[in-house]
Amino acid sequence: MIFPLIPFVVVATLALSTVASPIFEYAVKHSWATTPLGWEHHGTPAPDHPIDLRIGLRQDKIDDLIDALYRVSDPFHSDYGQHLSKSEVESLVAPHPTTLSIVHEWLESHGIDLSSVSYSPAQDWLSFRIPIATAEEMLSAKYHTFRHTESDELVVRTLSYSLPKQLLAHIDVIQPTTMFDRMNKMRTNYILDTSGSSATTIDPGLTVKGPAGQDIPLSCNTTVTPYCLQLLYGTAGYVPQAADKGNKIGIAGYLEQFVNFEDLQLFFSQFRPDAERANVTVVSVDGGLNNQSVPGVEANLDCQYTEGLTYPTPNIYYTTPGTAPTINDSVTPPQRDEPYLDWLNYILSQEDIPQTYTTSYGGDEQTFPMDWAVRVCGMFAQLGARGGSVMFSSGDGGVGAGTCQTNDGTNRTLFQPVFPATCPFVTGVGATYQIAPEKGVYFSQGGFSVYFPRPAYQNMAVPPFLQKVGTTYTGLFNPAGRAVPDVSALGLGFQVVVGGAVESVGGTSASSPTFAGIVSLLNDQRIASGKPPLGFLNPMLYSIGVSGFTDILLGNNPGCNTSGFNATEGWDAVTGLGTPNFQVLKSILG
Repeated sequence: MIFPLIPFVVVATLALSTVASPIFEYAVKHSWATTPLGWEHHGTPAPDHPIDLRIGLRQDKIDDLIDALYRVSDPFHSDYGQHLSKSEVESLVAPHPTTLSIVHEWLESHGIDLSSVSYSPAQDWLSFRIPIATAEEMLSAKYHTFRHTESDELVVRTLSYSLPKQLLAHIDVIQPTTMFDRMNKMRTNYILDTSGSSATTIDPGLTVKGPAGQDIPLSCNTTVTPYCLQLLYGTAGYVPQAADKGNKIGIAGYLEQFVNFEDLQLFFSQFRPDAERANVTVVSVDGGLNNQSVPGVEANLDCQYTEGLTYPTPNIYYTTPGTAPTINDSVTPPQRDEPYLDWLNYILSQEDIPQTYTTSYGGDEQTFPMDWAVRVCGMFAQLGARGGSVMFSSGDGGVGAGTCQTNDGTNRTLFQPVFPATCPFVTGVGATYQIAPEKGVYFSQGGFSVYFPRPAYQNMAVPPFLQKVGTTYTGLFNPAGRAVPDVSALGLGFQVVVGGAVESVGGTSASSPTFAGIVSLLNDQRIASGKPPLGFLNPMLYSIGVSGFTDILLGNNPGCNTSGFNATEGWDAVTGLGTPNFQVLKSILG
């Protein structure tokens, strides 16, 4: 079975605007009809204010890269598992020489010294610092400072930017321009548990039967620990063997979320005693910090549960700045590039990378400019082609967070899926709760992308669900879109040590590291036996992997003044394919 290429949608709105150069005729690349919801005009930056411009050049052989990704990710293909090297990926995403030539000519026409330009290893990203006035001239744009009405965060952005028509076929995206998304932590519950109690031994009088007939402490219905997850998903008793053979798991951290080492040791002492004195490796990306005086609930949750499930597998926490540093003045904040780009560019520039990743952050898909989302999605494809399995929380808004209204000026009601979970090259993870039986939890965000079409690997699983939905929500979602989530795991009642105390935390931010931990153990088994890591998971999950999941039949995800979708037999937009059975998956993939 060969999964065909998913076509990328190219955004190029050719509405003519004022000619900004005697050499080039300009056309609008991206614009917002109105100021994005939640933001308001705050001021105008000084013309000499510096801005770090980043240009994503059209990648000459991106279609070949995606085709290769599907070949190495299809368990029925002879190339399955033959992942590409860093240099092979870079050769496919490098721009055509003509692209570099015409873009260089454009930069020089605006007085930019090419010696000041920095390049990504594949030369598909250019970056340089220029005054705001120069950026406005180059992009036929007007920059302003905008304030977020809830957080007071200030950003310098434009509501519209243009490119020379001759460059539209050579440039995918330029930032910072029209990106107003505020990355969210995928966490819904934040409940202090003063008792700190947990069930770490089986009491025959207080157990329930798991999906495989295993005895699980009744307390795991509401109080989740690594022991509960090991029993429920079948990893209990499995001892990782490939820690010295290169198997690693990576956790992406943003928004000044810092993992606390003392909290990690307290967590181990209470919930995973054999892991005491183990630690997580912290890697700084673009100057990211890890302030030990400010323990982060999200960072602690992610690291305590990935390590709680995968010890002694090396865990790497990547701390990437996700918010602007100190404000310089009342109207002009310093700039940060979008942190997804910073993290992806860093990871893709490394020779030795983890095989498994989890990220507990995201935002409503419509808040990302489409050209930006498509380009970033393609970077996840690069990571998958190199053998990386990438998990993202599917979101905590049911079928839609916020106002559930479109931001295109029409204010239509629309279910809002979360990006990057909607990218077809990552695995979106929804949430369940309780264990006898597991149910889809109300906040488990699921639905259908507007930006990305349904990938071929979902063509068997998704249509039966759509038939069950029928016309109930006609017009509220895109039935032809990429469907999320792909899979699920428990996401409520996780016991997390924060600042020395145990707190009960929930959200798909708990589900994603849990599922990633299980994937890392599957990679461990394969690497230990001399096989390649799993890489991009979805083609395998939706084919030979289906039998390795417990189908979740109960629960729904209300939102947008509706009861949302229902969990049902087969794939559904609450829990995806269901929750993992490690023993079955290990047998299938061994």
